[in-house]
Amino acid sequence: MTGVIDPVKPSTERVATDLEAYIRSEGRDEQVKQVRAKIDELGIQYIYYQFISVTGRITGKGAPADHWETMAEKGIQLVYGATVNLALDRTQNYLGYGPESAELVAIPDAETFCQLPWDKRVARVYCFCFRNREEEEAPGAALTADCRGNLKRIHAEFHAKHGLQLRHGCEPEMMWLKKGPDGKPAGGVTKPNCYHIDQFEELRPVFLRVIEYSRAMGLDMIQGDHEDAPGQLELNFMFDDALRTSDRLTTYRQICAQVAREFNLIACFMSKPFLGVSASGCHHNLSLWRGGEETVKTFDLETLPGMMGNYTYSQGGENTFMPVEGGSPRVPGPIGLNCIGGVIAHLGALTAIGCSTVNSYRRLWDAGFWAPVYSDWGYQNRTCGLRVSAPGRFEYRAVDSMVNPYLMAGAMLKAFDHGISDNLDPGAPEQRNIYKAMDEGKQVKKLPMSLGEALDRLAEDEVIQSALPGEMYRLFDEYKRDEWIRFLATTSDWDADNYMHCLP
Repeated sequence: MTGVIDPVKPSTERVATDLEAYIRSEGRDEQVKQVRAKIDELGIQYIYYQFISVTGRITGKGAPADHWETMAEKGIQLVYGATVNLALDRTQNYLGYGPESAELVAIPDAETFCQLPWDKRVARVYCFCFRNREEEEAPGAALTADCRGNLKRIHAEFHAKHGLQLRHGCEPEMMWLKKGPDGKPAGGVTKPNCYHIDQFEELRPVFLRVIEYSRAMGLDMIQGDHEDAPGQLELNFMFDDALRTSDRLTTYRQICAQVAREFNLIACFMSKPFLGVSASGCHHNLSLWRGGEETVKTFDLETLPGMMGNYTYSQGGENTFMPVEGGSPRVPGPIGLNCIGGVIAHLGALTAIGCSTVNSYRRLWDAGFWAPVYSDWGYQNRTCGLRVSAPGRFEYRAVDSMVNPYLMAGAMLKAFDHGISDNLDPGAPEQRNIYKAMDEGKQVKKLPMSLGEALDRLAEDEVIQSALPGEMYRLFDEYKRDEWIRFLATTSDWDADNYMHCLP
């Protein structure tokens, strides 16, 4: 199987901590040397050492490339609170970790080293995070506040138990907005005309630049289109192993932010900036595979501007979601049905992960724009929270453009594990429009319709909580509860519009 999902294989030398085991893992010394060769070949002068916060933000430090070997061995250090964006709660206390906490150690994942195509003097590398070497408790242990490291470990455990690999793709909708004189959003670049080629053409210079940069960084870009909100595009890339797909979505967001700077636009990943038109989702198309091989896609690049891991894809093998021979071509195989059962059983808690902001629920309340509201599944039925979008995969729809993809993939693996282990039956698929089915008497559970309700559902669900191990659940809940409370405590234009002149 791929090095992405297999647990780290330590050398025969006895080591004391997770951190040292990772540094001394089999083949890493050679990878570090290969990165040095890339640095010299490409003329890299500076490197971003980055990891992902609890909200999906890219966080880290930079250092001159001269110090690569030292960083590969010692890592970068920064405060634990960076994992929760060094955010303050409404009482002005730091969320998650106070200033008295130690500093984490972020060790670069060498296979993710890649040159930035917009400034070829600079490269980036993702990191795995560990507790500080000098901590009194669990020094050098894997940091459970590291969502990327958690996903790698959760996936490895799932593979060890079931012999299966999660491969998924996502549909990263986002909006390109004009920037006003004050630097604030001034509407979409284009009109909200879905699939309209002329509106797509208006953004051609933008999306071609995004595609150029994406291919240089290893994203196999496939189809794209103009969606039905102002300036809203969906540019998809090929599905792959869960960790690499999450890395590529995060890279894609970084690329869009840079292209927006180049065109003096705003790359908006906020789910619902405009009422009355569709929000930006990030549907996940999922499947579980047995076996397969790793292939490298070079995209006709004369020199790969990064390590091979950026350009590697899992392909082939057995897709266990495919219909069984002789059965209905629409019905997934037994493992697929079990996984659907697992997702349906945990949709309430999963919504807290996939729809993780106050604004996410504007998407669910603004009826008529195909956002999922009910806990059901069907074939090609976009009124359900989950649909079988094609033989061999299903589309999870209760997820939007603000999602932390590492938390989402980990949560899906836990739901799948429950479905497979307990042989969960998802029930009959719903082929009617769910709203018509309800009019005809069908009893359907509704998804949580606010961030507060979704967090309550997550608090009751030990299976999905296990996708946020150790400190991660505490940090996620603390951050998001504060977000919800601050929203409830805020007076907005809506309040003034409705109550300023209500009496006498």
